[in-house]
This record gives sequence, structure tokens and C-alpha cells, in this order.
Amino acid sequence: MDFNLKPYILFLISFINYSIVFGQQQNTKIVFVIVDGISADVLEKIETPTLDTIAKKGGYTRAYVGGEKDGYSETPTISAVGYNSLLTGTWANKHNVWGNSIKDPNYNYWTVFRYAKENRPDLKTAIFSTWLDNRTKLIGEGLPQTNYLKLNYHFDGFELDTVNFPHDEDRLYIHKIDEKVVDEAARYIQAESPDLSWVYLEYTDDMGHRYGDSEQFHNSIAIMDNQIGRIYKAMDYRRKEYGEDWQIFITTDHGRDKETGKGHGGQSDRERLTWIVTDADDLNDYFKNGTPGIVDILPAMLRSLEISPEPNRAFEIDGVSITGPLSVSDLKANIQGKYLTLSWKNHNRDKKLKVYLSTENGFKNGIYDHYKLVKKVKGNTNSTKIDLDKYPSHFYKIVIEGKHNSINAWVMAK
Repeated sequence: MDFNLKPYILFLISFINYSIVFGQQQNTKIVFVIVDGISADVLEKIETPTLDTIAKKGGYTRAYVGGEKDGYSETPTISAVGYNSLLTGTWANKHNVWGNSIKDPNYNYWTVFRYAKENRPDLKTAIFSTWLDNRTKLIGEGLPQTNYLKLNYHFDGFELDTVNFPHDEDRLYIHKIDEKVVDEAARYIQAESPDLSWVYLEYTDDMGHRYGDSEQFHNSIAIMDNQIGRIYKAMDYRRKEYGEDWQIFITTDHGRDKETGKGHGGQSDRERLTWIVTDADDLNDYFKNGTPGIVDILPAMLRSLEISPEPNRAFEIDGVSITGPLSVSDLKANIQGKYLTLSWKNHNRDKKLKVYLSTENGFKNGIYDHYKLVKKVKGNTNSTKIDLDKYPSHFYKIVIEGKHNSINAWVMAK
């Protein structure tokens, strides 16, 4: 019996190729990196060949931290506060981390790791950190408040090891810990291929605090760039050898004071001035022509991981994605007389937008709020007014929802 295998072989090859491509789309792997305390004006002065290479594949933008200056979401430009704004996509008025002591985080606002484990428990998660509190307090690993969240792998806590890393005034021990953390991150990424990884490096901020705007600070940034290069090399290995789809998001948690560069924590332009570098290939107009905030990285990572939070959770996220399509951004809300006046930037002008109001804030206590659809507006508009006589309250949560995303704001009546 004659039997021609060629059509079946061609079909099998096509199926395998389709499966590989489909698999890449379905399983993007994310690395996000926080390098501490580098304002954008400083970064732009220093030669950073690794960051430049990554930005050529994706992009670089100036960004900001600190929430709405003089507004309800104003957030201290302090390290742990910035980390948690990235992790949760919310400002401090929600996540409730106001300083590095991390006294009482509000775990009702989920971190990216909680979203990953609750929605896709198969994802392999990892943290490589020069500060133990990032895992134990901010992520809240193993706590009942986080549903006993468990990461697949952690490499941290070495700042407590004073035998192998004796503490010196020049903070070189932090540099040595950063090096150890980077080596392990590169090794683990290359060998184990985690789906979601956080790398945190501290030395740059230590040099900023000790020396301010100085050669020592600038040199620490060059060291950081080399460290990112080692991590990125491991990602490239996975891409080339296994055909995996990887993305990296690199940012910082705050800028520096204008006077000396040694301090931070306030709301000056330079303390709020940060940046984002990524190799994502679908960066949108908001990233390219706007000024994103640190809270905008979480929605982008969720998109890449194909995680869509349920509406009540999505309504609480302060950020909008810096990748992919958007409907709206930059919501501003204020009360003028008896009217709530809203304005926003429109990104998808042919679709209608829905305006919701809630006069509750049960979410901070783990209770979903009741939102009322109060208006539908045409996609080509960028403002509207709501008569508040119909919705008497001293407090309002506003959400504008479009096809691709939602944005929110709070207003307190005087």
C-alpha cells in the first residue's frame, strides 16, 4: 500500500510552529527591577549601555512618584512607599505604607504577586532582594491577610548576615549583597525560568545618601547598569535557547532633593522625577508622549501575564497600562457648586465611556463598594458634569470605564 507521509509531516510542522507562537503569547515572563533612588536627570547624564540597549528594543520615559501633589493621593517619596506603589498599582492613601517602617500595609490592595497566585496559581514567582522586608512585609508572604501567599523562590535577607557581610560606614557591604542578589537572579532565571520575578538593588540610594550628587553616586549607577546586563543576558539565553517571551521593566522608587542630592521624601519636582526603561514592544502613546507614574507598571505586567482583575478590583487600581490599547487616562475631578466636574484624556474616541459613582469606601476594609452607573458619554468627549444633588454625600469615588481600561479618582466635599 502506498502512503504519502509528506502532507502529514507538513501539517505536524505547522502545528508545532503554531503551538510555539501561541505558547509565547500565552506565557510571557516578566522581570521587574527597582534600582533605588536615581532621579531621571542623573540617569540621563551617565553612560548606561545596558539600559540604552533595552530602551532601543522598547523605550525610555521620564516618570513620576508621589501621587497627586497637594491632593488626596499625595504620597511620600520614600523607598518602601514607592515599592508598594509599584507592587499594588495604588498610591499611599490606599496601600497605607507611609514610610520605611511599613507599620500597617493594607493588604486588601493586592500586589502583583497576589494577583498572579489568585488568578494563575501555576505561575512560578521569585524575588531577589537586598532588603528582607520587601517579601515579608510588602508582599506579605505567609500572612493570613494575603491568604498565606507563598512565592516559589526567594533570595534575600543577607543584610542581616553581619558575619559574611560586616557592616561598614561606606556601605560596601550593600554593594556586595547587590552583587550576590544579581548573580543568583541571573542564575535562577537562566536555569529555572520563573514567570514573575522582582529584583531589588539598594546600593545606588546608599551612595546618594552618603555623597549626594557626586562621582561616587554616578559610579554606583554605572555598576547598576552592568548588573542589569547580567540579568538581561540570562533572559536572552532563555529567549534564544527555549523560544520564550520575556519582558523587563526597570524603574526607581524616588528622585533626590534639589539642594545636594542626598535626601528625598518631599514633593519637589526632582524628588518626584523618576523614569522607566522597558523592552516591551507594544508601548502605547501614554508611555511615549505622556508622563506615566510608578503605579502604571502593574497594569502593564498584568496585561502581559493575561490577568484581568474583576471590576471591583480593577476600579481601585490607580495606574493605567503603559502597553497595549487604552480608552482613558489622566482623570481630574473636582466639585464646583453642586456639580462634580470631570475631565480626562481620551485614547479611543469611537467608543462610549461609562461614568460610575460610589459614596462608600468599604474596599479598604475588604468590602466591595456599590457603584452606580450615573452617565454614559460619547467617546469623542473629554469632560462632563454630574449633578450631585442626586447623590448627596461628603465623599465620592469616581470611575470612568472604557473598552480597554478604567480610571478612578476621589473627591471629598468641603
